[in-house]
Formats: sequence, structure tokens, C-alpha cells
Amino acid sequence: MRVRGMQASDAEAVAAIYNEGIRGRGATFQTVERSVGDVAGWPEESDRYPVVVAEADGEVVGWARASSYSGFEAYAGVGELAIYVTGSARGSGVGRALVDGLAGAARERGYWKLIAKVFPTNDGSIRLLHRCGYRDVGLHLRHGQIDGEWRDVLLLEQPL
Repeated sequence: MRVRGMQASDAEAVAAIYNEGIRGRGATFQTVERSVGDVAGWPEESDRYPVVVAEADGEVVGWARASSYSGFEAYAGVGELAIYVTGSARGSGVGRALVDGLAGAARERGYWKLIAKVFPTNDGSIRLLHRCGYRDVGLHLRHGQIDGEWRDVLLLEQPL
């Protein structure tokens, strides 16, 4: 397995993995699946918002991206982590490689911290982030709704 920057040719696999997570309802408030076009431009934005993919046996099996935490200038070096791994590759070290790869890419672009917002029921993601050096910051109660149900969000951070 190797972690590398996302390329435009990865868009189909990235969208498919993202949609798998959206359908599962355990990792995101997003409910509308993403098209290839929705993610195809991410590599062009990677100077500001780094995005990496994990490739195993020639196939993209996961991706991680840092997006803007806030438009407030003082927070310009804080990014919000998103990470998705296809179901068949979970538990095989892909997540760890992606989190570490994204941290390096973010650091190179001047980020000083990454945060993550995770549903408290997403035990796998929480364990992964703790193993990668993230610490719990707090719990946002009733942070948003998905399918009409209020969900809390655990906030974690990792100084880079």
C-alpha cells in the first residue's frame, strides 16, 4: 500500500468511497451522494486543501482531505480532517497511513493543527484518531440532524 496525492484520475474511486460512507450514515451528516464531478477538482485545490489517497494493488481504497476550519484569518492554519476507507480495507492499516500522510501534507502547507468531528458512535474512527495522536476536546451536543435524528459530535484535535 502507498499513500500519495490525489490525482484527477482518482475521482471515480474517491466518489465511490465517499458515497459508501454517506450511505452508511455513521460518519457524516452528508446525505446526498457525491458525483465524480463533485470531487474531481480536489487535486487542483490541493495547494490549500491537501488530499491524499491510499492505493493497494493498484486500487484506491481510501482518501483523506483537510478542508477549511473557518474563514477567520487567525485560524488559517487549522484544517478539518475528513477520512474515508472502503469497507473491505478497514482494519488493515489504511486509515493510519492516510491520517499520517495527510498530517505530513498539511504540515508542508503551513497547517499547525488538524481537527476532526466524529459521531461518538463511530468507535473505529475514534480509536484510529487516538492511535494517531488526536486528543478529545469536547462533545458538541445536538450538533446536527441526519434523517431527522439529532446527533452529537465528538471534537478531536492534533497539533502538527
